[in-house]
Formats: sequence, C-alpha cells, structure tokens
Amino acid sequence: MMISGEIGSEWEAEAVKAEALGLRVVRLRFGIILAKHGGALPQMMRPFKFGVGGRIGSGQQWVSWIALQDVVSVIREALQNRAISGALNVVSPQPTRNVDFAQALGRAMHRPAIVPAPAFALELVLGEMSEMLLASQRVMPSRLEQLGFRFSQRDLNAALASILAEP
Repeated sequence: MMISGEIGSEWEAEAVKAEALGLRVVRLRFGIILAKHGGALPQMMRPFKFGVGGRIGSGQQWVSWIALQDVVSVIREALQNRAISGALNVVSPQPTRNVDFAQALGRAMHRPAIVPAPAFALELVLGEMSEMLLASQRVMPSRLEQLGFRFSQRDLNAALASILAEP
C-alpha cells in the first residue's frame, strides 16, 4: 500500500519532467485542508459530536493545516502569477500540535476534547493508514510568505470558528 508521502514524491518526480521541457510547473504541497463540507474536518469532527473527541496518539505530532479559502487563493495566485514556479507548501504559517488542534476543535464545537485515541487502537483498526494520523510534519509556507501571500486564516481558533459558522 502506498501512503500519501510516496504518492506525492512520485507525482513531483513526474512534474519535474515537465519543468525539464521548459514548462512552468507549480508543485503544490497541501497540508490538511479545513472545510466544513468534505475533506478531513468532517471526519475529525465525528467523535467530538458524540463527546468522545481528543488527541490522537501522543498528541505531540505536528498538524500543518490550512483553511479552504486560503487554498483557493493560493491556487488562483499560482495560476495568475507567471513568476511562481516550483514547490509551494500550501499550509498556514501556524502549524499546531495534535493535542492543541483537538482542544481548538473541541472549543469550536462546544464539546470536550478529553478522550484520546491511542496509537495501538488506530493501528489495529486502520492498519497502515494509521501512519498518516500519527505522522508528524511541521511544514511552513516559507515561499508563500516570501511571495507576499496574505493568509485570511492564520489562527486555528479563528479559522475553525469561521469554518463552523458557514451554512
């Protein structure tokens, strides 16, 4: 089974071939995209809805996240600005630890965030897919910031409150 990091590496290797042909290629590396409908957030919210949300594993792993509206803005900018090429980390400038993410999500949902999901249980239930939940990557949007990109959602608490207030 191929995990997302391996898929991303293979995809980027193919994209580099296009660069070698003289084409402008922007390789977008997405963090966890937060949106009310679809994506990871509704899945993350499910245990909180039942009052059993909490950290995953040790909770010390980094979560590199970004709000969907910022993703759309980055894609639009990459399409319009011909000076942009190469790899771009599409993540918020404020990654957070999983335990802090769980606390923020619990606050936004007005639910407790006290029931941890132990690593061994995730491994039993999800097998190799649990690696994605337990992995830690503290990714920063350095190139985006160098390009002067303005994030509309920099703070996790504000982003979650805004997203959950959407109809």
